[in-house]
Amino acid sequence: MRIIFMGTPDFAVASLEALLQAGEEVVAVVTTPDKPAGRGQKIHESAVKKYAIQQGLPVLQPEKLRNPEFITALQSYRADLQVVVAFRMLPEVVWNMPPLGTINVHASLLPQYRGAAPINHAIIQGEAHTGVTTFLLQHQIDTGNILFSQQVEIAQEDTAGILHDKLMAAGAEVLLKTVEAVRNNDIHPVPQAQLETTVLKTAPKIFKEDCQILWDRPTDEVYNQIRGLSPYPAAYTILNDKVLKIFETKKGQSLGETPGTCSSDGKTFLSFATQDGSLLVTSLQLEGKKRMQIEEFLRGYRLD
Repeated sequence: MRIIFMGTPDFAVASLEALLQAGEEVVAVVTTPDKPAGRGQKIHESAVKKYAIQQGLPVLQPEKLRNPEFITALQSYRADLQVVVAFRMLPEVVWNMPPLGTINVHASLLPQYRGAAPINHAIIQGEAHTGVTTFLLQHQIDTGNILFSQQVEIAQEDTAGILHDKLMAAGAEVLLKTVEAVRNNDIHPVPQAQLETTVLKTAPKIFKEDCQILWDRPTDEVYNQIRGLSPYPAAYTILNDKVLKIFETKKGQSLGETPGTCSSDGKTFLSFATQDGSLLVTSLQLEGKKRMQIEEFLRGYRLD
């Protein structure tokens, strides 16, 4: 089959690499346009573009997916199938183009956690497992008929970064299984409506206000928020009028203090009181500084 691959971040690179290593015929790659990023505003290329160029694949970077020139270029590759992993929402003129349809890899067990941030939200909600799902694209986002899925366990100490890597590997594996089934005409799409329960959890995009820590909540909730946002975009609190990002913590006992109270011996520990306990910070980053482990941070910082 002639395959066009669409994706942007590292999460998508693993799936593209798996397709090529399996001998699939990827005829072109579609990714986001280059854009300035960082303090120096240097031009940034997506991870998928960098990998595709290394492999000698043609790369398309449309500003608008309905652009007639892009549509014509896409048609010229005569793809049988399109694969989408961590990319933008596609218009029907794009996803309905290849005869075998367009497959999407989503980092949750659909229909749960539809949306832009399924990895983060699964941890924030305290789930014990999540997974990856392949489905056929249709009009509404993340609602297409399901092809295959694979469950992935979430350990108590897993951060969003750790779970990202687990799901990235699982997604590549399920994608290969899906592509092989499509080739053999051995797919049995299942409408998501058949799997929906009374409670559907969503995974909307995360904004800065979602990252501020409210210490008056139960310890488990705060703990899950911190690891669900680590390493990016990172949960934060305010310490001595500066933003303090917190990446890793350990649960501690209640010290009878008001939630949000900061305690430290100035050498080995820094803790914050929660509604029913406390959290010991082990990895953090103060505004204007690099990320540090707690001992290194306390050696160079004096708490008021």
